[in-house]
Amino acid sequence: MSKRREVQNRLSMLDEIDGIMVAMKNLALLEARKLAAFLATQRRAVTGIETAAQDFLSFYPQAPARADDMRQLLLVIGSERGFCGDFNETLLGPIDAAAQREGTILVAVGRRLETKLQGDARIAAFVEGPSVAEEVQATLVRLARVLSELQQHPEAAWRLSALYHDDESGEPRMRQLLPLAAPTGKSAYPDAPLLNLEPARFLSQLTDQYFYAALHEVFYASLMAENRKRLEHMDSAIRRLEKDEAKLRLRYNAMRQEEIIEEIEIIMLSADALSG
Repeated sequence: MSKRREVQNRLSMLDEIDGIMVAMKNLALLEARKLAAFLATQRRAVTGIETAAQDFLSFYPQAPARADDMRQLLLVIGSERGFCGDFNETLLGPIDAAAQREGTILVAVGRRLETKLQGDARIAAFVEGPSVAEEVQATLVRLARVLSELQQHPEAAWRLSALYHDDESGEPRMRQLLPLAAPTGKSAYPDAPLLNLEPARFLSQLTDQYFYAALHEVFYASLMAENRKRLEHMDSAIRRLEKDEAKLRLRYNAMRQEEIIEEIEIIMLSADALSG
């Protein structure tokens, strides 16, 4: 009886765990659907700004900064929560490849990624990451403070890149955010854009607007990839749990059947003894 009770308690515990995992899976699915709408809108905004920047730089080219004079600041976006498989581990290899350049400093986002990079001398700061789309804005505020502190020394220009998971492929992607990329061809318009500001001031404000929009897109894409990874991880875990639960239930039924047979035998022996 005691063994069957232990198996019964184990089954009850597995049922509770299964319910929690199903709830986590449903939350990840809802978050992914919400992020899909956010990403579509944000990408249209970023594409519009990039088009305007390419048109502007075609008529108002800027003196390119020498690559040797630019320090590289790499923003690495991991996850704040767990249960997303190897989401953070797959960033470690690209980090080593991207940080080979001398003078590169890293800013890591996400507590789960922070645990993987503890003690790394290349890390300049850790930033708490978002768990849902609504927390992206607060994360950007924290990140802005960190970047402002790191850029206090204006002796060298900065090249800021982001390493994050692409939402379409699910693989790590390196993307340069600043400075704005130079135009690859001629403008589609014959005349220069009419500006109400000085070109230098216009470029400064356009760069700020682009950086703000691009960061939103990068964080939304990373969250989308994270939730898709979490869906896969939850599906796999739920399937394994259901297999274990099925095996345990068969064991429970066999033990219960043995107990019933023993009870029947005792009843029959008692009946024989009384009749004798």
